[in-house]
Amino acid sequence: MTDPTITSLAFLTPGNFSDDDPRTGLEETLQLFVYGERLGFDGAWIRQRHLEHGVGSAAVFLAAAGQRTERVELGTAVIPIGYESPFRLAEDLALADVLSGGRLQVGFSTGMPHAELLGDLVFDGDWRGFDLSYGRIARVIDNLRGDYLGGPDTVIQSPGNTQRPRLQPHNPDLVNRIWYGGSRLRSTLWAAENGLNLLSGNIVLGEGTDDFTTAQLALLSAYRRAFRSDRPARLALGRVIVPFDSADASTRARYRDYAAGRYERTLAPQGPKRALFAPDLVGTAEQILEQLAADPVLATVSELRLELPYEFHRADYEQILHDVRHLIAPELGWRPQVAQLRGAGR
Repeated sequence: MTDPTITSLAFLTPGNFSDDDPRTGLEETLQLFVYGERLGFDGAWIRQRHLEHGVGSAAVFLAAAGQRTERVELGTAVIPIGYESPFRLAEDLALADVLSGGRLQVGFSTGMPHAELLGDLVFDGDWRGFDLSYGRIARVIDNLRGDYLGGPDTVIQSPGNTQRPRLQPHNPDLVNRIWYGGSRLRSTLWAAENGLNLLSGNIVLGEGTDDFTTAQLALLSAYRRAFRSDRPARLALGRVIVPFDSADASTRARYRDYAAGRYERTLAPQGPKRALFAPDLVGTAEQILEQLAADPVLATVSELRLELPYEFHRADYEQILHDVRHLIAPELGWRPQVAQLRGAGR
């Protein structure tokens, strides 16, 4: 088996906050982005979550994160496209990207969580007949390309300016930083054929197999074969990795209980869609490295993204990032591109 060689290291955080004090939780998540950048992480990603105690607008959050950081890639995984206006979302993403200096990494999915509650609030009329799937993502991408609207002679007037109309601000490079969160063959092939980068995490669907590793390897292989673009594909692998080398005894016990409570779901396909789950990697760095070395999927990718648990707190997240950066990632061949470790100690 080929040893893994990771060249890009990122983390994905849920952006939790309490019901009665959302600002504190959001501020702590922004500070986690800053902390991750100081440690040398290549990417910091936020989940977009509707109706939950999390970030409902990734574009707004990442615009704020862009003002706190200087180098780290700023990602969202994933925006459920069914709730979005393709043009207005493209405007928000383009603006946040320009403000960040061109660091956004935008992930999409076609799911619609809580559709029975949200659908009628988002849309006027019978939204069930709209295209809320791949075509809606394609429309966002087309808008980001910034083609002129109207005919060749169409102009608009604004104070002190006459111009041809198109989405503003115009930053055509953002279309090369669009990702799709693929867990099944159909969506993975669509992403590849349309030149999108691929996010593959710790959940895939069991299509023809009950084995998570077999299913994920098949998805990644199909993606590589079908990818169509003039640029190289980017493929990021997500894993829940929780080292506890620098944690105290009570925190170690809490981490073990967390993993034990989620272990049963890894034993067989779950639900009507036959979801398959990768085991959480919880333990010492040495134990985790042994498991990662035995993971044939990791050996096929160069980008690794830590999926931080929902249930943890800021101090836990910082401890996990610290231990991964210092004890695990270097053993996987990763090296920080920028040494910004001053002030990043715990």
